[in-house]
Amino acid sequence: MTDLLTNDAHVLSSMLADGSLSCVELMQATLTRIAEANPKVNAIVSLRDSDQLMALAREADNSPRAGWLHGIPIAIKDLTDAEGLPTSQGSPVFAGQIAQSDDVLVARLRAAGAIIIGKTNTPEFGLGSHTYNPVFGATVNPYAPSRTAGGSSGGAAVALSTGMLSVADGSDMMGSLRNPAGWGNVYGFRPTWSLVPDHPSGESYFGHISTKGPMARSVKDIAALLGTMGGIESGLPYGMTVPDLTELDVDVKGRRIAWLGDWGGAIPMELGTLDAAENALETWRGIGCEVEAIKPPFSIEEMWESWVTLRSWTVGSGIEALYDNPKTRDRLKPEAVWEIEQYRKMPASAVQRASAQRSDWFRAAARLFERYDAVILPSAQVWPFPLDWDWPKEIAGRQMDTYHRWMQVMVPVSLIGLPALCVPGGFNAAGLPFGLQVIGPYRGDRGVLELGQAWHRATGWPQKRPPQL
Repeated sequence: MTDLLTNDAHVLSSMLADGSLSCVELMQATLTRIAEANPKVNAIVSLRDSDQLMALAREADNSPRAGWLHGIPIAIKDLTDAEGLPTSQGSPVFAGQIAQSDDVLVARLRAAGAIIIGKTNTPEFGLGSHTYNPVFGATVNPYAPSRTAGGSSGGAAVALSTGMLSVADGSDMMGSLRNPAGWGNVYGFRPTWSLVPDHPSGESYFGHISTKGPMARSVKDIAALLGTMGGIESGLPYGMTVPDLTELDVDVKGRRIAWLGDWGGAIPMELGTLDAAENALETWRGIGCEVEAIKPPFSIEEMWESWVTLRSWTVGSGIEALYDNPKTRDRLKPEAVWEIEQYRKMPASAVQRASAQRSDWFRAAARLFERYDAVILPSAQVWPFPLDWDWPKEIAGRQMDTYHRWMQVMVPVSLIGLPALCVPGGFNAAGLPFGLQVIGPYRGDRGVLELGQAWHRATGWPQKRPPQL
């Protein structure tokens, strides 16, 4: 990539503000990099016409600065509407369907001056942590082109790691921005649930287990983008204001970190993944944190029972109309059909039980965070797997009984909406990247990002080890 595009977004923003860089120069460099890299990785889809984008860059150069993102190119995850661009959701059912308006997230990015250049690839309906679909094909891992980039924000992670974007949006139900961040050697932040609002449409009260969040190559960019994405939306019955995220460079010496590893052996891990994560703990100790391995604070199987119920309830209810329509049923991926069928046979008592189990885990986690500032878990149970797999069917001799059981390590965060930053953890001997989840208490977003900034100062993995395409 060009030297210009190795800069973080906040650096590019300063250069644009002081006139040492023009929006036209940045857009031209971005389009050149996309032309070089994207054919090899397939991360950005529905790219807008280059002449049109250059015209928008010229317009930005001749307009007052709208915000810190003024003139910075961004592509939107293809689950979110951006006016004038397709929102395929990776599904042939929606291929080519043009959004007539912006979702709240996109409107906030535009208001801050971002130029929307296209979309980033995602699996069909965002289901599964492997970015492939029948509309655009697979996004490949730039560190190992025969392997997956993860998902569902796989396109965003790869666009960041290859320098095609400096910041990106992701979304996360079951690790959808944490997993690809770890496998892409970048950062992905799942904020406390409700800090970044959904688009106000449809049912707004029940079943909330997903959230949008920022992705970037530095924690400062994560914080800046979170400030733009987050905050209360008047059309929703919930929400949070963004905490003060300035001055993240603080001394974290003495902060207590709990290491949960494989949850006392309950979560199967591929050979080498746990060792790599445990080796990375030495970096935390090196920056002055106190790291302690602890026993599981709650039953992972109870969490799983609650999670599968609430996820199928949420996903199935959202797409069941496609199942009922004979013109679209046969075009749904098997995982989507499974979620709908699970939802339809679910009694109300199962949802109540799942909610009670979730509540029990929330209270147990609150007690845990009375003793620790953060909890760390691996960001994946396996190394990036071959592109031609649908999903891992077995880990360490244990069969996976659902298409998403191999992502169980993500559930403790997702089930109760805790803030979690995936930080790049380094690489194994084969050159495959991995990540760590740094998890904080509910509404503890700033503390998590402070730890993440300390980690970035100590490691700088995205800058030290960019992919060589």
